[in-house]
Order: sequence, then structure tokens, then C-alpha cells
Amino acid sequence: MSWYSYRDVAEQKEAVAWDLARRQKRGERFEVFEAPAGRKLVQTFWGQGWCRHLETYGGYESRLPRGRTYLRSGKVYNLTVAEGLVTAEVLGSSIYQVRVAIAPLSAKAWGGIRERCQGQVGSLLDLLGGKLGDGVMQVVVDPERGLFPGRRDIRHQCSCPDVADLCKHQAAVLYALGVLFDRDPKVFFELRGVDPSELIAASARAVGAAAQAGGGELGGEDLSALFGIDMEDLGEVEAALKPSAEPEVKVARKAAVKAARKAAAKTAVKVAAKTAVKTAAKAAAKTARKAAVKTAVKAVPGARKAAKRGWAVGG
Repeated sequence: MSWYSYRDVAEQKEAVAWDLARRQKRGERFEVFEAPAGRKLVQTFWGQGWCRHLETYGGYESRLPRGRTYLRSGKVYNLTVAEGLVTAEVLGSSIYQVRVAIAPLSAKAWGGIRERCQGQVGSLLDLLGGKLGDGVMQVVVDPERGLFPGRRDIRHQCSCPDVADLCKHQAAVLYALGVLFDRDPKVFFELRGVDPSELIAASARAVGAAAQAGGGELGGEDLSALFGIDMEDLGEVEAALKPSAEPEVKVARKAAVKAARKAAAKTAVKVAAKTAVKTAAKAAAKTARKAAVKTAVKAVPGARKAAKRGWAVGG
């Protein structure tokens, strides 16, 4: 690279920094999206699954590494995620606007996933934490019928002059999504336009039906503890899942699902708190036992010496 090229790059960086400062001073919001430090960009199932899925798209091999570099360099700003839409601004030779449209999961596809996952999802905490069995894992990552969008489901635009199908600015935003899913898996389901608690509802009903068919009894409280969701709210979720052509019913369906989601979160917190208390109690009891044994062992030599002194006086 010539001296002139280095000078051009330096001038571009200076111009971008000046433009950024000018727009911030004008009151525009510019919030950098911080990538994690360290070698690994993502750690959890949902973040890793998203990034691996991106890397299966043919033709993106040369662009994805540049996108990771841009993200790690702190060039992604104002990342915003809504149902089916992601927007951000990325610093390059200028400040570029990136827009990524992701088609929501169709009702048919989501229904198929719920059906194939019946009885296999342990709880909402397990689902969001990526603690899934092999059967559910295969359903989720299925390239044709899974939760991750196919290449045809993603449409991305960037205001940069690059005419490639995927520029480095768009790649940086796609990787930023993986980091965001790592931090909050619920955002992934919101982006795809589905409610994760519906998977729990399907699994809970499947287990209850299996118990009844086998002659066993599994009450609502047992199912609540098992799946981390209030079974009274589960009935509202099931009603919401039934198709209806009435607009009022659709609105009620969304409200019921939202209420069930909140109830599931509250129940999950309660279960986690009870588990923590039990664990702490066990640990305290174990520590107390060890302390008592240690004290008793130390007391034995003193008792022996006292006994000997008593024998000596008596003799």
C-alpha cells in the first residue's frame, strides 16, 4: 500500500469520526454494540447455533470474517430488533445504514415444530438456556424445517456502494445478532414472531395425556413444577393457539400468550429460588457437621490429659 493510500485511509477515518461527533452533538443517538472480549464471540446454544447457521450459506465465506472484525472493532451502532426486522448503523468509509428483514416463521412451520417437540422440552429455563435433548435439538437446527431462517428468508440492505449480495457491514450486523441471542435468547423468538412458552404448553399437555393414558395421575401442580409454567395460564395458551377468523379473538390470543409468558417467568424464578434455598441449607448442614466433628476430635486429647491427671492425684 502506498503512502498516499495510507493517507487516504487516515483521512477517511478522521472524516467519519468528525461526522459521528457532529451528529451526536446534534442529538442523534449513537450507542455502540459491544462485542465480548476474548477468542469466542458467542458461548451459548442460541448464539452459536445462529452463527453456525449463517456459515452454512454458500457464497458468504469471504464476507463473514470481515463482518466479525468490524463487530469486534466496535463499528456497529444502534442495533434494534423487532419482529422480522433488524436495523443498525455501521462505521466504514462513512456511516452506513443496514437493514435486515427476516421473514417470521409461518404458522404451519411453527405448528410442525411444536408437534415434533411435544413432550421433549423440559422447562422454559431449559429452552432458553439451550438445554435440549437430541430430539429437540434436531428439530430446532433442521436446515429445512427448523427455527433458524433459510437464506431465502433473509433480505438485507446497506447504504454502502458495495454491490455484493452480502457486504461486510451487513455481516457485522448478522454476527451482532448472534451475540444478542447469546445474552437474551427471547429476542430470537421475538424476531421469528413466535412465543417459546407455546413449546412448553405442547410438552406439558403431551405429558399429562400420556400419564392419563397410562393410568397414572399427574396433577396441575405437578405439571407446573415440571415445566415451570402455571397450568391455569396454560389453558389460555391452548385456547390462543386454536385458529380463528375473528379479529377480536386474535387480539385476545396475543394477550393470553403474553400473560402466560409472564406467568411462566414468575414460576421459573420461584422454582429457582426454592432450589437455591435447599442447596444453601444442605451446604450449611454439611459445614456444621464438619465443624462438630472437628471440635470433637480436638477435645479428645484434652480429655485424655485430664483423666491422667485425675489418676495421678488419686493414686
